[in-house]
Amino acid sequence: MSLPVPRRTVLRGAVLLGAAAGVGALTQIGSGPGARAAATRVDQPTIANCATWGARPPSSPVSVVASRPNKIIVHHTAFPNTTDYSLAQAYRNSRDIQNLHMDSNGWLDSGQHFTNSRGGYLTEGRHGSLYALLHGQTMVQGAHCVGQNSQAIGIENDGIYVNVQPPQALWNSLVTFCAFTCQQYGIAPTEIYGHKDFNDTQCPGLLHDRLPELRRTVAARLGG
Repeated sequence: MSLPVPRRTVLRGAVLLGAAAGVGALTQIGSGPGARAAATRVDQPTIANCATWGARPPSSPVSVVASRPNKIIVHHTAFPNTTDYSLAQAYRNSRDIQNLHMDSNGWLDSGQHFTNSRGGYLTEGRHGSLYALLHGQTMVQGAHCVGQNSQAIGIENDGIYVNVQPPQALWNSLVTFCAFTCQQYGIAPTEIYGHKDFNDTQCPGLLHDRLPELRRTVAARLGG
């Protein structure tokens, strides 16, 4: 189904969507050799919505898939690796991506659902993605990975990582985002992939080599 997404979201008046209340440490169930840890709740990370970073409206209504996504796909933008780790740069980067996707690719909006900056700031990509994530029952159809756009959440990580590792702030933010997204949608940490797993591309560079580490770390954050 399709619906228009207004620039002002349902969470009106919010400039940034901050951390939600959650459960803290793991709780042990039982005692002795059979004891296990109960799942812990991951607090909502701060994610700037489209209105906050100055997004253009979509050129046509976004499509909403009336089911949960079943995986997360990790990307890198292949933009030059900036040393400006500021929030302002994160917003500029989001606008640059949207302009590229709309003006050069001819897409209706940013192709990815979310973007992660080199300073570790998260922004909403395609309009409506944040609303869907917070409610955990639907997803916006993306344009980030051929064959997966109606079933996978796409997270773009700013920079190019073919020969270098990402900054620690970006990595930490990626872990938090993936853990929260897995929690919201009931996605298993084993269902975190890289773009190159589905399409002929180098994306996401060395981040792909670290997917086993990412899955393990996300599982640990979820109490697995």
